[in-house]
Amino acid sequence: MVDATGKRRAPFGSWASPVGAELIASATLRFEQAAIVGTSIFWSESRPGEGGRNVVVERDREGRTVDRVPAPFNARTRVHEYGGGAYVLADDGELFFSNDDDQRICRARRGEQPTAVTAASARRFADAVVDRARDRLIAVREDHGSDAIAASPAGEAVNALVAIDLASGAETVLARGHDFFSSPRLSRDGRRLAWLTWDHPRMPWQGSELWVAELDGAGIPRAPRKVAGGASESICQPEWSPEDELHFVSDRSGWWNLHRERGGTVDALHPMAAEFGEPHWSFGGAKYGFALDGTIVCAYEQDGGSRLATLAGDGSFAPLATSFCAIRDLRVGAGFVACIASSTTEAQAIVRLDLASGDVQTLRRATALRLDAGDISVAEPIVFPGSGGEPTHAFFYKPRNGVFEGPTGERPPLLVVSHGGPTGWTDAAFRLSYQFWTSRGFAIVDVNYGGSAGFGRAYRERLDGRWGEVDVDDVVAAARVVIARGDADGERVAIRGGSAGGYTTLAALTFRDFFRAGASHYGVSDLETLARDTHKFESRYLDSLVGPWPERADLYRARSPIHFADRMTSPLIVFQGAEDKAVPPSQAETMVGALRAKGLPVAYLLFPGEQHGFRRAATIRRVFEAELYFYGRIFSFVPAGAIEPVEIENLPPAPAGAA
Repeated sequence: MVDATGKRRAPFGSWASPVGAELIASATLRFEQAAIVGTSIFWSESRPGEGGRNVVVERDREGRTVDRVPAPFNARTRVHEYGGGAYVLADDGELFFSNDDDQRICRARRGEQPTAVTAASARRFADAVVDRARDRLIAVREDHGSDAIAASPAGEAVNALVAIDLASGAETVLARGHDFFSSPRLSRDGRRLAWLTWDHPRMPWQGSELWVAELDGAGIPRAPRKVAGGASESICQPEWSPEDELHFVSDRSGWWNLHRERGGTVDALHPMAAEFGEPHWSFGGAKYGFALDGTIVCAYEQDGGSRLATLAGDGSFAPLATSFCAIRDLRVGAGFVACIASSTTEAQAIVRLDLASGDVQTLRRATALRLDAGDISVAEPIVFPGSGGEPTHAFFYKPRNGVFEGPTGERPPLLVVSHGGPTGWTDAAFRLSYQFWTSRGFAIVDVNYGGSAGFGRAYRERLDGRWGEVDVDDVVAAARVVIARGDADGERVAIRGGSAGGYTTLAALTFRDFFRAGASHYGVSDLETLARDTHKFESRYLDSLVGPWPERADLYRARSPIHFADRMTSPLIVFQGAEDKAVPPSQAETMVGALRAKGLPVAYLLFPGEQHGFRRAATIRRVFEAELYFYGRIFSFVPAGAIEPVEIENLPPAPAGAA
């Protein structure tokens, strides 16, 4: 049926969409770690069509693009499991990277096959810098060898800062004695080294320390001195200016702001209610850098979006106009910057911005698909009273399709998205994955629940001791606001999330009688198991989110959905990687088993070879289509196109011709 607007009326969820799961799976790149050497721009891209292989790419001044990591090499480190900082470049463009298969550091010269620098071992490396004068790398090392773990008081992998001799591969420890290290930064004259540390039970965004030391004739740090940081101050991204003055980001004011040490005194350079730093989930990120004259070019988060600015030596702060709402991995070259950026209508891309003219050149897009304006749902920021009445942030996406609209008087189903972390955040950036849903007739509300980053330390600390409460209250409140506005059908509300967002999903389905369906992507169901079994980086994270373990085992049990599956009344689909170390498959399987026993509709898809976050094209496609099929069965619509059915236990088979 075609209405007066020329659009066809069809049930929400059933619209034919220009965004196919196959396209998202095989033709959408994931970018990390931009870098600049001279006039060349580098970045790392994960290619689902190559099994999630990470390739370092170089784009030179003439516009030639070349892969610097040939197959089958995969530039990925597993330090902290989340990785990042997998490669580093020398001033001449020589490349060093961690190879995923064996975690050895490899050297890649132009025109040659990579060769291993480090020996085969149980050690992992990340966040390296090149110390060319001493012919070595300085890197974070995480030792998973049995001897190291046996010698550790906590029986964990041992982290340290090490120097790696490029001729022999020999490793020399430069700093040890803390649970975690990151961000080694060598001064431009090569005489001083700065780095960050933190210790259990803190996470780096809760409390970390910045150290600096002079290097002796052998390149060993002597008499390290703490510059800033502590139990309640988080430090990010130490950098040396062209004058070799140490700069860094600190949240001592309640906001991650830029600081500088000069003559032993630390000064805030431009205090403001904005975030110039971000949680250290992975290595290698950057929010600022220096132009040749010492001017700082910086990206910062304010009011839920990214902005770009310059900060001159005289203290003048000048915002730069761009169309971007999300900016990551900012690097500064001679008269230009390179970064990973996206807008509300354009997908993530590697871009080059000329600082004099403001001209922007797109070097590589995450996807070649360009949607018509009529098919794009643009994020609408909303602020609503969350847990305790506190102002809380979210983004709303309405259904949008250039050909279809919903039946008269009908409201669309609503997907409530709970992001991961939980100390993560979401933004208004165009996501092809969201357009997959909105172009089929779903509304989405993407929630920055209390505990999210991007809104200052106090906002992050709302979740302290209250994970499974504040986040759950906030996702429910966000959905209620959207429904009250008339933008969604209150009887067809689903919640979805991955990792920590999967926990919020399961907790909301278990402890609130509100959502009608849910999708957990490698989500946490048992907090006690997570506290005992997760990897070192997150092994004490729950101390602040829930309480000390095992002293507050009562809280862990009370907030674990697995123990209260009998309260769940809504159907659930669960996606899980078989090799996930952060959230082991046992978490998913125990929850699914409980729902089977209860007789609740449940579907479980386990993917061999996948870890924490899916990287393979076949997996990604299957996940999107399976979740769509699941909602079709639960909310009684037939998705467009041919979709492989999903076995939903405890649900009668679909009738002929139905989803």
